[in-house]
Amino acid sequence: MSFLALLPFLVIDINIDPTIGTLGPFTLTWHGFFTAVGIIGGVTLSVWLAKKDGIPTEVAQEIALVGVPSAIVGARLFYCIEHWSDFSGSAENYRSIVTGIAEGGITLYGGLIGGVLGGLIYALIHRWPIGITLDAAAPGMLLGQGIGRIGDLINGEHWADSSNLPWAVRYTHPDTLGEIGKAVHPTAGGYELIGDFIIMALILFVARRFIKVPGWSFCLYVLLYGAMRFALSFTRTNNGTGGEQTYLDMPVPQLTAAVTISLAVIAAGILLKWPGAITKEWADRVGWKKKVDDAPSIDPPAPPPAPPAARPKPPVRF
Repeated sequence: MSFLALLPFLVIDINIDPTIGTLGPFTLTWHGFFTAVGIIGGVTLSVWLAKKDGIPTEVAQEIALVGVPSAIVGARLFYCIEHWSDFSGSAENYRSIVTGIAEGGITLYGGLIGGVLGGLIYALIHRWPIGITLDAAAPGMLLGQGIGRIGDLINGEHWADSSNLPWAVRYTHPDTLGEIGKAVHPTAGGYELIGDFIIMALILFVARRFIKVPGWSFCLYVLLYGAMRFALSFTRTNNGTGGEQTYLDMPVPQLTAAVTISLAVIAAGILLKWPGAITKEWADRVGWKKKVDDAPSIDPPAPPPAPPAARPKPPVRF
């Protein structure tokens, strides 16, 4: 008998109810809790990094206020595309794309794409430094992703292949979304969680120190995360809904990873030639040798002037 045959006895059992509690019509879940914590932590980190690079806090917060709702919309739409057979065929199914979001059904990749597109469009309209803003966003997005995956680990909602490794997880709670009693790879809540934090550390402590092209830290994030997701897809199985779509004989998440990697390489070439506006703070931090462009002001707009004080009326004489 091989040593590996004994490893199932070392499986990590998770016996946690995915629901924390209810308050009237509201249900608080571990997934929702850690998603909210991840958004707060990620936005806080990105706003702080943007401020260090010369982007005012008010500007970074505005971009976040656009990016977060865009991420929610993107996460839902991407899930519907990935499980289109569940939403097509009748008017009621089409309406459930909007009405059924409270019942679950979002994807991380869709959230990332939607959030980036929303924030990017908003920044382009206001002519703010795109590359520097994206570089500040990358670590915050990774922090939010990693924290959010803790909820996935508790829920067990991402089904994975069986495993006899000592860090395999086995869900035992009757309300779990995982396969009860089956030891599986901790793909989303384990491998990807650790991978997110490793990539975040590389961006914060290596890329931001040595990369001297604005936007390249973000491109590196997209490339590394896409490569990780592509590889981890081989340890994931269907999530039990039966509605997953494949294109070009590839699951949607794997195909998306390949596309985003290609786009990251293309974007890196564009940013190398057209880096966009450069702030003095970013140039000083990375040792930018070229001339800092006369970029449009990114200071928040000044408040409108106060109306002139009314002149006192002369006293009435009788």
